[in-house]
Parts: sequence; structure tokens; C-alpha cells
Amino acid sequence: MNKNNIKRLLLKISGEMLSGTQDFGLDPKALEIYANKIKEVHKKGYEIGIVIGGGNIFRGMSVAAKGMDRVAGDYLGMLATIMNSVALQASLEKLECETRVMSAITITQLAEPYIRRKASRHLEKGRIVIMAGGTGNPYFTTDTAAVLRGIEINADLIMKGTKVDGVYDKDPKQFTDANRFKKLSYKEVIDKELRVMDLTAVTLCKENKLPILVFNLEEENSINNALNSSEYATIIS
Repeated sequence: MNKNNIKRLLLKISGEMLSGTQDFGLDPKALEIYANKIKEVHKKGYEIGIVIGGGNIFRGMSVAAKGMDRVAGDYLGMLATIMNSVALQASLEKLECETRVMSAITITQLAEPYIRRKASRHLEKGRIVIMAGGTGNPYFTTDTAAVLRGIEINADLIMKGTKVDGVYDKDPKQFTDANRFKKLSYKEVIDKELRVMDLTAVTLCKENKLPILVFNLEEENSINNALNSSEYATIIS
């Protein structure tokens, strides 16, 4: 990966990251930490689009398993992503970052409707764009939504922020002998069933030659480090 060719990023953050030390909900301290990291990268001239999950507030698939209609559950999950997006926007604007929330679900009091060309225009003007509401359709994860938005805005890289510094052959929190991959192909991720992103998201990246960088968002200076060195991330291309 040549970082000199990377100008536009699509950052995917799971909703659980925003709950911080809590089991669920939003932690203002976690929001402040991530907003500062995003600002530092934005100051270096990168154009940044963001997609956030909603798992800290609501999980459509888990409630569907308990008997709720899957479609209704997924729509509630999309609404949770809007809540997270507005919260991150507030944290970024406290740091004087010009930010826009654009939603696939129309909710004009909180967000602009998502329009691909308008999103690209905001990015060109130096605004951070948070794309909420998933794809606007049930049965699609926020991983797939992140990749779809990345393709639409012509992102050079998908950055998936997690709680580990890359992709491992097994869970590093359970196995001390887990090995981290520095580089993987899309085919290896699919064949080995490595749970980086869901299969639809990885396949979309493969078809559109969009690389994925998996890194630990919780580490200090994490986004910058991941962009600058393979010691801090796994690149899938």
C-alpha cells in the first residue's frame, strides 16, 4: 500500500467502540478520544468519510433471533446509527471540525439526505462526512454499508477500527500464540472465513479493488500509525 496515493478514507467504527467502559450506550469520553484522533488525521489533509455501527444501542439481528420481525429490527438498528453519528458530529464540532451527517433514512431535523454527489462535494470542501442509516435497507450490515459508501465516494481505502491491531489466525484475547497477518488477499479472507467484515462487504471490496486496513482504534495515535506502518495493522488487498 502506497500511502502517497491515499487521499480519501472511509473509516468504519463499530457502535460498541462508542460505549467506552460501559456495556451499552454512549460514553462522552470515548467520543472525545475518537474525535481527537479523527481531527489529527484530517489536519494532515486526508478527506474523511465515516460509517458507524449501532450495536451499542440496538442490534437488529439479535432481537430478530428472539422473535422480533427482522425488518423492523434492522430499521431500529439504522436509527441507532443515526444517534451515534449525531453524537460523534457534536464531539467533532467541539474541536472545530466542520462536519456533516448524511442519512440514508430521511430525518431532516438531524441529518441531510444521503446523496452521493453531495457527499463527495462536502469532502472536497474539507468537511468530515458521517454517513448514517446504513444502506437504508434491511438485511445489510453496517460493514456492507461502509464499503458501499466507500465505493460511491471513490475512497482510496477502507479503514476498519477495532479493538485489536489487525487480523489474527485466532482470537488474540483467548490464545497467546495467535499470529497477526501483516497482509492478506481478499481470497484468503474469504477462504479462511476470517471475521474481518461480512462476506458481502469483502466481496464488494474485491470486485472494486478497494483495500481494507484493519487496525486498533483504541491505541494512541492509532489512525496515523496504521496509515504509516504495517506494524500497526493488517492490509487486505
